[in-house]
Amino acid sequence: STVAPSLPVTPALPAMPRPEQVMALPPELRTQLQAQVIDGGGSRRSRLERLAGFLFKKTGLGMEYAVDATYTVEQAYRTRKANCLTFTLLTVALAREAGLDAYGQELLDVVSWRAEQDVVYGFNHVNAGILIGQSHYTIDVARDLLVARSPPQRITDEHLLALYYNNRAAELLVGASPAVADPYMAMALQLAPHYPSAWANAGVLSLRKGDRATAERDYLKALALDPENSSALVNLMTLYRDGGEEAKRATYARRLEKIQAKDPYFAFVQAEGAAREGDYEAAAQHYRQAIRLYDKEPRFFTGLAHAYQQLGKERAAESALNRAATLGRSTAGN
Repeated sequence: STVAPSLPVTPALPAMPRPEQVMALPPELRTQLQAQVIDGGGSRRSRLERLAGFLFKKTGLGMEYAVDATYTVEQAYRTRKANCLTFTLLTVALAREAGLDAYGQELLDVVSWRAEQDVVYGFNHVNAGILIGQSHYTIDVARDLLVARSPPQRITDEHLLALYYNNRAAELLVGASPAVADPYMAMALQLAPHYPSAWANAGVLSLRKGDRATAERDYLKALALDPENSSALVNLMTLYRDGGEEAKRATYARRLEKIQAKDPYFAFVQAEGAAREGDYEAAAQHYRQAIRLYDKEPRFFTGLAHAYQQLGKERAAESALNRAATLGRSTAGN
């Protein structure tokens, strides 16, 4: 008799968690939190300080930042890894268990998109806010990795959970398939039907399924909610370019150019790209443009200083570094 060759087994992805499961604390984590944070008593401020130590120190959870770790609270506890969204979910859940008034916060104007395979995915940064009396505190795992100019905005739990499903959909679309990403995208839109980036990412998903008409509708929905949504604009332009609709592509290209001309973050991204390519003259030009549009971000000046150093302009580099240091001290004091 002949034996059929065995086929490689692809490990099954876990089932999509329900919204109430995303922030649920496993019993072991609840026990650890009780012993290391809650039992210490004292003021809410001292409890918050112990919570921060619990999150970061090796004697507690020792959480590590990982950009692609969009996990539930339980998965974050098991792996000790989290991106900014998962870290926010974890922090809010733990803080509430410890009797603190905690909530998610969103920063809308960070450098917040990622390009892969000619497709742009939109993301916004989130962190955890804690209110004690009249004082607001923020716990942010990725503060040093970000460029942002406005304070974070408090968001509802529904919106925070929608961000989880939106991120997972985008991750699964890159690493798995549209069918696997589908339910996550549907849940994101159900929880936050007015969230532009979710609609932009839904358009990417529709296009991957071969549904060009729905992709166009999704991108246009994102732009109806946010006329300056860059990821929707870029993806819509790509859609029209690939479909040979040059007049439509040009219309949205003009819109994008107007937005980018006043966007310091776009200039910053261009500067970083030019620096990576070794074109420091172009990098310096883009850094200066970013600074003209927004002169309160120390990283713009740090980048400019590096470009000047490469160009042999030591005095200009020193001046830019001094400005970066001044702004850094000012930011640290806020």
